[in-house]
Amino acid sequence: MKNDHLSDITFESLGLTPTLLEGLKEAGFTHCTPIQAGTLPVVLKGGDVAGQAQTGTGKSAAFLLATMHHLMENPVEEGRYGPWAMVLAPTRELAIQIHKDAQLLGKRTGLFTEAVYGGTGYESQRRELEQGVDIIIGTPGRIIDFYKQRVFSLNNIEVVVLDEADRMFDLGFINDIRYLLRRMPPPSERINMLFSATLSHRVMELAYEHMNDPKVVKVEAEQVTADKVRQKLYHVSTDEKMQLLIGTLNHQDPHRTIIFINTKRMADQVMAYLLGNGFEAAVLSGDIAQRKREQLLKKFQDGELPILVATDVAARGLHIPGVSHVINFDLPQDAEDYVHRIGRTARAGASGDAISFACEEYVYSLPDIEGYIEQKIPTAPVTEELLPDLKPPAKLERRSPPSRGGGGKRSGSGGNRGRGSGPRRRSPSSKPNSPSPKE
Repeated sequence: MKNDHLSDITFESLGLTPTLLEGLKEAGFTHCTPIQAGTLPVVLKGGDVAGQAQTGTGKSAAFLLATMHHLMENPVEEGRYGPWAMVLAPTRELAIQIHKDAQLLGKRTGLFTEAVYGGTGYESQRRELEQGVDIIIGTPGRIIDFYKQRVFSLNNIEVVVLDEADRMFDLGFINDIRYLLRRMPPPSERINMLFSATLSHRVMELAYEHMNDPKVVKVEAEQVTADKVRQKLYHVSTDEKMQLLIGTLNHQDPHRTIIFINTKRMADQVMAYLLGNGFEAAVLSGDIAQRKREQLLKKFQDGELPILVATDVAARGLHIPGVSHVINFDLPQDAEDYVHRIGRTARAGASGDAISFACEEYVYSLPDIEGYIEQKIPTAPVTEELLPDLKPPAKLERRSPPSRGGGGKRSGSGGNRGRGSGPRRRSPSSKPNSPSPKE
């Protein structure tokens, strides 16, 4: 893997706490990415940051390292209990990924982190929170649910992170975010970090309302993935899109390909044709049960599943190395989503291919997309060999609805509770401070 996506700044030069440097060394990380180089020096000195960066640029490591450094370097008196830090993410997939990164980077710190998200694991998550945690990583709805039940307190939060803030707005979470932030200590008494693909007016308004004069750090999209992604566009009729998809896959090596669809109904139809024409594939969408989603993602990451058919639930927050192709079967209706989709490939300095189909239903999005990325997407002709005769679609099993409430796989702690060579900063409490939710 090339390292031209890295800066000249080493983690060792930043003054990180020794246990974090040990974790970085074991993980093989030596130099900062641009977003890490821009934000870490600010936050390690106690400042707030609003960072603009796409996924796949190392921003999770930036805010996790800053958070854990602060907790390890600032002990607290006896009788006070966590959580001490909270990371808010828009999707459960992103929350799970951040939790995995925290396990990796913080394995030597002894800090205990818990992933809190909807769809599964209700009782197991509750039990872990009741035992006491240092860092909560999760989605707003499930966190608020537990908070209102007085499972934990927000009185002692010292660090708060909003990841993919623009997506929080898109998914309607902004009122939940404000609900939580207003019940924490005031901005001047905590470290605040916000990361977003775009620092739009609404995002910056949120930053200035709930942060302490944050420094703005921008890593432009073209510095991240655009120059590493080989983009291609086909103008095709809606009736020929399925043939073009099969023909395109016949001429590629789809060993790890994500196909993006705008609707769940079409996602099922695409998967049926893929299975009927000899391609192994599975659908990842919002109505898939959480446990099955995690199983599918693991199979895809491990190379056991070559093709993932996904709605935009998978467009952000998934760190899956080695994705060779992204195919936009449907052009996204939001220009920013195009960048997030193609950002699933060409991660961490690698290269990849992004192929898009512009049909009469979604071609109207193309001018906005090209305006947003400030370039024309190269077009290619639809030749006869790219339009093979199709075999009938496979019959799909009827999908069962996702389960709710308790049961399911516990989110896990990563084995960090009271372990590791570094001293544990704060011991968990069997009885966290009783919060007083302001309903």
